[in-house]
Amino acid sequence: MSAYPAWTPASRPGIIPLHPLSFGTILGRSFAALRQNPRVLLGFALVVQTLAYIVVLAGILAIGWASFSRLDTLRPGTEEYDTVMAGSIALTAVAGIVLSLAAGALSVIVQGIVVVEVTHAAVAEKLTLGALWRQVKPIAWRLIGYSFLVILAVVALVAVVTLAIVGIAMAAPAAAIALTIVVILASIPLYWWLMIKLLLVPAAIIVEQATILEALSRSWTLTRRRFWPALGIIIVISVIFAAVAQVVSLPMSFLSMGLTTIIAPTGDPEPTAIIGFIAATLLTQVLTLLLQSVAVVVQSTATALIYIDCRMRREGLDLDLLAYVERRDAGATGLADPYREHIGREIAPRGVPGAYPVPGPAPYPPGYGVPGYPPAPAGAVFSTTPPRPGYGSPTGYAPQPGYASPPASGVAAPHGYAVPPASAPPAQPATPTPPAAARAAAPSTEEPSPTTWAAPGAAPDGTDRESPWV
Repeated sequence: MSAYPAWTPASRPGIIPLHPLSFGTILGRSFAALRQNPRVLLGFALVVQTLAYIVVLAGILAIGWASFSRLDTLRPGTEEYDTVMAGSIALTAVAGIVLSLAAGALSVIVQGIVVVEVTHAAVAEKLTLGALWRQVKPIAWRLIGYSFLVILAVVALVAVVTLAIVGIAMAAPAAAIALTIVVILASIPLYWWLMIKLLLVPAAIIVEQATILEALSRSWTLTRRRFWPALGIIIVISVIFAAVAQVVSLPMSFLSMGLTTIIAPTGDPEPTAIIGFIAATLLTQVLTLLLQSVAVVVQSTATALIYIDCRMRREGLDLDLLAYVERRDAGATGLADPYREHIGREIAPRGVPGAYPVPGPAPYPPGYGVPGYPPAPAGAVFSTTPPRPGYGSPTGYAPQPGYASPPASGVAAPHGYAVPPASAPPAQPATPTPPAAARAAAPSTEEPSPTTWAAPGAAPDGTDRESPWV
């Protein structure tokens, strides 16, 4: 008896199709993760952004209060007063920049949570925040360290270029101005180029648990033939959120001015006017934090999708994901992480003939056959190629001894074997023809002729024209 596999339901669809993604798919599905799990992603991002904003604001206010309070002990107009004023302004500005960069470094934790969520959502898995954090926690410090290294490299580069321009300005001011313009214009393409080449470093650290140097190499390699699509996606998302920010900030500015005018029409700094201004400012900041949280989630989702797409195209990750989904939905347990099975595997580019195995005819087990026909040879495969005129068995079978070519009608036996030749019927003895009178008197024993009706599409001999074996 033949054993048939048990029925299994269709695999659950994830947020992306498991094949290389197009530009529009990545751009559109960048919002899908936020819609699929908003309480975890948006809630966590909003909490982190709010805490970072409060810490930065509190730090700037504390440093500003400590530095500017010294002016109360000095007399305005003196040289010492001007020196302390300049130092307080510079110290507060530097503190604001450093604290803002530190807050930006902490946002990489949000990116880590989003990347892990997207990798699971691609195979139709939805995790809680605790489960996501348990996967990010072992490499969280590595992410923060990478962010600080990037910040230090940028600060060092800017400091060196600034000192060089200042040194040139002391000798030739005109040359310094021209050099400043050239540096600013050259820094724009350099920034975007480095940003895209290093875009996948956090994803490689999170998904592959790579070291910082390994992640740098992986990002550089994966984006080698996907630079322009990745650049276009990041620029489009940045433009979208910049436009949304302008649309949100403009009405809030009018609202703040309107409240101030209504509460204090004379322009006097009354307490009610101050309260109205603070309320409008706080409302603006809340909307800004919400928009920034959504932007972080969407940009991180786009980064994760670009990472998955690059690995699908370069390493055949979609084959691993499909195999994982099929085994999981069939009831298998203890499956390995499909994202870490074939890291760095090289495959032929998509579209090259023979780059991927195409499902073909399944091999028959040795000895499998049909009663009346010899068993199939070991390694033989079932072929649906119709026999060609003048040939024996279809492609995949060698001619069997003692068998002839298919009959003239072209009908072949099942399983790719040629039809055995029909033996000639034995000769019948000749019967004398009776006289015409006897033939007329004898009752007719001939059966009525069969109907000549044939099904639509069938040959006159009754065979099926659509059969591959005709």
